[in-house]
Amino acid sequence: MVVSLKPERLKRYKDVAKLLIKYGRSDLISVAGLEGSVVPDEIAAESEAAPAEDLAKDLEKLGPTFIKLGQLLSTRADLLPGPYLEALERLQDHIEPFPYEEVERIVSGELGVRLSKAFADFDPAPLPAASLAQVHKAHMRDGRAVVVKVQRPDIRDLIVGDLEALGEIAHFLDQHTELGRRYEFDNMLVNLRKSILHELDFTVEANNLHTISENLAEFDNIVIPEPIDDFTTTRVLTMEFISGKKITALNPLRLLEIDGGLLADELWSAYLKQFLVDGIFHADPHPGNVFLTDDDRIALLDLGMVGRVTRTFQDNLLRLLLAISEGRGEMASEAAIRMGEPKEGFDRATFERRITDLVADNSDAVLSRMNAGKVTLDITRISADCWFRLPAEFTMIAKALMNLDRVVYTLDSHFDPNVIIRDRANEILQRNILKSVAPSNLLSGVVDLKEFAEKLPTRVNRILDAAGNNELRFKVDAIDEKIIIEGLQKVANRITLGLVVAALIVGAAMLMRVETSFRIFGYPGLAMIFFLLAAAAGLLLAFNILFYDEKRRSKH
Repeated sequence: MVVSLKPERLKRYKDVAKLLIKYGRSDLISVAGLEGSVVPDEIAAESEAAPAEDLAKDLEKLGPTFIKLGQLLSTRADLLPGPYLEALERLQDHIEPFPYEEVERIVSGELGVRLSKAFADFDPAPLPAASLAQVHKAHMRDGRAVVVKVQRPDIRDLIVGDLEALGEIAHFLDQHTELGRRYEFDNMLVNLRKSILHELDFTVEANNLHTISENLAEFDNIVIPEPIDDFTTTRVLTMEFISGKKITALNPLRLLEIDGGLLADELWSAYLKQFLVDGIFHADPHPGNVFLTDDDRIALLDLGMVGRVTRTFQDNLLRLLLAISEGRGEMASEAAIRMGEPKEGFDRATFERRITDLVADNSDAVLSRMNAGKVTLDITRISADCWFRLPAEFTMIAKALMNLDRVVYTLDSHFDPNVIIRDRANEILQRNILKSVAPSNLLSGVVDLKEFAEKLPTRVNRILDAAGNNELRFKVDAIDEKIIIEGLQKVANRITLGLVVAALIVGAAMLMRVETSFRIFGYPGLAMIFFLLAAAAGLLLAFNILFYDEKRRSKH
């Protein structure tokens, strides 16, 4: 492993080594050559088994990059056991707030105006501070209540350095360990890097707020904060303040005051539309980002992390969800195979059998309250065990579904996602068909059709002219006849040479009985000449077969 000698990089090597040793992967430390990163006393102290909750706490202590890494790991049911996934799913990204003076400096520098000029009032006390930014409540000059999200000072440089250190370790493990080849840590870090860098650009989040708000406009009970574009930059995001409370923190009496079944139905339908129609979805609907507003609607917050899927992926995801909801295991395994790609050593039979068993075990969804997110995460675990690669979007959707299930079951303990999937399937298919024939999507097809129509007469004339002049030829790349002819010719030549050699030997034997004064080595001269020619030809044939044919085989 190529080790950087920078002090901050060496510290990160040590941090990763301690984590791997503490949580039972000291074998990876040995392979990666990180033994020197942790002193012997620390190895002895950290080698005892640690509970899942400790992993979440350790990642929180290591800072923003490792908090985001933990949130990514919470989607990897193929890599970690259930208790660890649950602990990381509840990972809190709250760290110590930075001083108000820094907030004022950053906001004023980004907006190009003093804080007191931009806002009517600005609360210096932050709301719960997150890993990448902290949030302050304020009021615009026109009286609108807003929240201002301010990026932490120097956070980008810190994250880039951490990602480089993690990337070096991940790349080495992928190259030198079976675990790395199976789980592809390097790809995991690529996805993490892409996600975090997008979250560090608040203009991307503002665009996400606009896009998803427009896509979900048909859902009356879903609300998305509106960004204030003139007061938003890459490091400052100003958006509408929505008053509410986390759904999972509501008391039972408050839940009785709302129509939980209606809200759960609408929330699930909204996410199905994002997954299967829009192709862009809120990828992090954990309970802290889903609020019940004061007017009994559902607010989706923190859209820094979104996922995007292709039309083909959407079709296969719809097949998979329908197969799960209907208890059709074979259809589910086929849909999963269409989504990804096999690695070397892929065991298709085992993969199909385990997916079929998984779907069968969850077919009584009404009684067991099937967790769609858990089922999809289990599919990722089965894929890794069977050497099958699923796209990163699949794990993002699995995580979104897992968080979504917790929210909808809080709203309505009797909620059945299978009913929603089956009821919405026809509507989703109709929307996708209409979307595929929309003028904007047909434009490229029209251009191709125009080109085809323009060139068709010329191409037809060329074909007819060639046919009329007896010049029309068809080339079929089935068998290379030249190689076959060369081989047959070689066989014929060798058979002929063999016959000539045999004739020379027979002739020489017959001439041995003819008395003559011309002798070679005491034998009749003409007979010896024939014999020597036959011997030379035989040796030449043997040499050609042993050496020339061997070279030909090695080339092919």
